[in-house]
Amino acid sequence: MPHVVKSTIIDAPTAIVWDVLRDFRLRNGDRIREKLLGLSDYDMFCTYSILESPMGVENYVATLRLTPVTDGDQTFMEWSAEFDCAPERETELIGNIGGGVFQGGFDALKRAFGG
Repeated sequence: MPHVVKSTIIDAPTAIVWDVLRDFRLRNGDRIREKLLGLSDYDMFCTYSILESPMGVENYVATLRLTPVTDGDQTFMEWSAEFDCAPERETELIGNIGGGVFQGGFDALKRAFGG
């Protein structure tokens, strides 16, 4: 992710999925903490919530899902989120999250895997 300078996975001793936390430090010094809510290698998805963020969102839950595309041996990636925010910030946050965070992640994967 372009804006992330450090990402740490904090694994609880029980190693239960919902005990896994991720701590991001951003270039501007901000911090984002996430909690893993669901993970399936078989169904190829992960779902997480944001516990702490400077974005101004609440009840943020996102899912990243991969679906095989058999024609051309490719993978379709879908990343979606639901959250609450102040009504006057909704359009801005949708743009920042969809166009910045999600698209930035997709672009980074393309560069890493040459797609």
